[in-house]
Amino acid sequence: MLGKNLETKIKGQTEGAEMKQEVFLPDDYRPAEDEPFMNERQLEYFRRKLLNWKTELLAESRDTIEGLQDNTRNIPDVADRASEETDRALELRTRDRQRKLVSKIDSAIRRIDEGEYGYCEVTGDPISLKRLDARPIATMSLEAQERHERRERVHRDD
Repeated sequence: MLGKNLETKIKGQTEGAEMKQEVFLPDDYRPAEDEPFMNERQLEYFRRKLLNWKTELLAESRDTIEGLQDNTRNIPDVADRASEETDRALELRTRDRQRKLVSKIDSAIRRIDEGEYGYCEVTGDPISLKRLDARPIATMSLEAQERHERRERVHRDD
């Protein structure tokens, strides 16, 4: 006989493979502290927020690539060419940061699917809804993040 957790996990995977029933979410819905933490509506809210953010980033990335391809021209003036190259380098650096952000968004969506979203990876405590709304890719509670940054600063100063 399978253990209850394994049985539930297998059942969840089978259900996940089928068509998920869409959760109704009013346009003006905002997660509230007085409802159960990470209920279906909250999870759907954050899933949609993350997917919309990812869509925007990917559209901006496509626009940048098209813009860079269109702007490949020979500029005779050295100063103008240097300025153009600096702009391109800045744009590429921004796109690289956004590429990493898309990876974090994918990771957050994976945590939603696995039932781990909204909980601090360090302490296991719930991450505040305000923090998740402001930074939906957060993996640590505010307190854990502050401790992490303090330790990082101490080690960086060495």
